[in-house]
Formats: sequence, C-alpha cells, structure tokens
Amino acid sequence: MYEVSYSRAAEKYLKKIKDKHLLAAFKAAIDKLKVDPYIGTQKVGDLRCVFGYTVKHGGTNYELAYRIYEENNQLTVVILAGTRENFYDELKRMLK
Repeated sequence: MYEVSYSRAAEKYLKKIKDKHLLAAFKAAIDKLKVDPYIGTQKVGDLRCVFGYTVKHGGTNYELAYRIYEENNQLTVVILAGTRENFYDELKRMLK
C-alpha cells in the first residue's frame, strides 16, 4: 500500500469540491492509486515523469496528475487535480 501526499494546488482543488458524488469519485480514484499507482498512464515528452489518471463524472473528464517515489515508504504525490480543460498547460507551469 502506497502513502499518498498532496501538493498545495491539489489539496486546494479537492477542498473546493462541493458535489459529494464528484468528491467520492476522486476519493475512489485515490484509493485505487494507493493500491497500485501504475494503473494511470505515464505521460510523454515534457511530462514524462508524471502519471495521469482520468476520473469521469457527469459527462465531464477530470484528471489527477501524480508522481511515484519508490523509496522505503513508497510515496505517491498528487500534483494537480482538475477538469481536463487547460489541465496540462497548468501542470507544465507548475513543474517548471
């Protein structure tokens, strides 16, 4: 089982969610990542160090971007969460 940590941006986004069903969908996705973080897809190019996982809710695609650190404590860090619109542009800005 992996430990999950959140960046400030991801934590802020998840706290703002008022829709209980959407929040439950994000929590279910994060629980899956705790068990096996490699279920997401590894990005290529500028974002090759990042994995992405899609959360679908109400006809909208949401994304979770995260990194996996395989140290003694097996840590997964959620970098960013949000809707797919402009998601990867914002992620690239954060990683610079």
